[in-house]
Amino acid sequence: HPMALLVRFCLVALTLCAYALHSQAAEWNDDARRDVQQRIDTRAAEAIEIADKIWNYAEVGYQETRSSALLLDQLKNAGFKITDKIGGLPTAFMAEYGSGQPVIAILGEYDALPGMQQDRAAFKRPEVAVQPGHACGHNLFGTASALAAITVKEYLADKKLTGTIRFYGCPAEEGGSGKVFMVRAGAFKDCDVVLHWHPNSANRAVNYVTYGNLTGKFRFRGTAAHASSAPEKGRSALDGVLLFTHAVEMLREHIPRNMRMHYIITQGGDAPNIVPANAEVYLYLRSDEMRVIDEIWPRVQKCAEGSATATETKFELEYVSSAYTMLPNPSLASLLDKQLKQVGGVKYTDQERTFAADIQASLTAAKLPVPALAKAQQIDPPGTEASSGSTDVADVSWNVPTGGFSTATFVPGVPLHSWQAVACAGHSTGHKGMLNASKVLTLAALELLTNPSEVRAAREDFERQKGKEEYRSRLPADFRPKLEYRR
Repeated sequence: HPMALLVRFCLVALTLCAYALHSQAAEWNDDARRDVQQRIDTRAAEAIEIADKIWNYAEVGYQETRSSALLLDQLKNAGFKITDKIGGLPTAFMAEYGSGQPVIAILGEYDALPGMQQDRAAFKRPEVAVQPGHACGHNLFGTASALAAITVKEYLADKKLTGTIRFYGCPAEEGGSGKVFMVRAGAFKDCDVVLHWHPNSANRAVNYVTYGNLTGKFRFRGTAAHASSAPEKGRSALDGVLLFTHAVEMLREHIPRNMRMHYIITQGGDAPNIVPANAEVYLYLRSDEMRVIDEIWPRVQKCAEGSATATETKFELEYVSSAYTMLPNPSLASLLDKQLKQVGGVKYTDQERTFAADIQASLTAAKLPVPALAKAQQIDPPGTEASSGSTDVADVSWNVPTGGFSTATFVPGVPLHSWQAVACAGHSTGHKGMLNASKVLTLAALELLTNPSEVRAAREDFERQKGKEEYRSRLPADFRPKLEYRR
């Protein structure tokens, strides 16, 4: 009977699948875990060379042509299938190996920050830094993630295991929302789990909400005139900017406590004796609740509109980027915490301890808190308090189960976005944390590829944490990425 044959076929297929999954799980044991870590150690010199090249390139968001090409070529030469220009972004790509489920993805970033140039030294450059620098350690981020993907690929190939490993090259995390456009392009829609990490000054898994944000450039247009002989004929765009920033400062008293507002004046005029016709403010609004951003952003716009009216100038808003709040995933946090404990923390040589002590001395001089150097060796418990930082990884986390962690690539106490972070990202102390991160990613990805229950638990947590809230980027639906936002 056809139905009986169909049932028999399904039973055989299920039996074979169960056998294959059991075989994969049996392959993944303590010896295998040690093996993949050793594979990473054998490639350490190659990874450090790549990280240092990206550190020297120091390319800002959407301009990371050499950095992305370096990682893309590395993965292509390792046998990955490449899909480039994801979402129309020139420096975004995906590298894929394997077939079937589960599909485990690893994120990589490689953009630098403007004006953060710094030597690999424990003292600040004496001149004003005008070139970009890796003050968030993304040269380490992308390199560690690519090495992990290659190590997972080799293990799958050697053991002839099923499943798919992917690396996503993600541009412009620093204020460009690259992953938002990759999400819109459907890049992650068939992933089962996404893993990520970030350089930091401590080792711990992520199990907390990050702040979402919305950013924009508030431009004022006035009328130029001679500032001394004909000031009455001018209408100062800079006056509009100054009045706007003053209004924003007064608004601070009347916003929720879980909110941040910060801005810079990116254009203020060309010469003191010319009434400025053009001026601009670049502003960030952040909160750990997207609804709060929705409430306060219109009030910020009213500040701009009122300032334009008062100064008889015109105001226009250009959106730049937005990031969602991170969706925690306790199951993945627990999985990553387990791998962190297996790999261990960062141990310094005597020479590295001298470098670290000098870096910490600069923190003391700046009256910043300085934890013990031993903190780099510790594995902190997964954090649960909201982080006021923002990342477009959060937009991925609302579309697919996502787990992350940090390793101590920076000397304990070093804040992100500082010259000390740039120095550490190019130093052997940073390299050690990077290699640890690659091992954690590799171990976690292979746990997921060989243990279906881990993938199911991650999906269950994802659905539970998300609840009924629907993801909606705060960037307009027709908004195109600002590829020149750093210029």
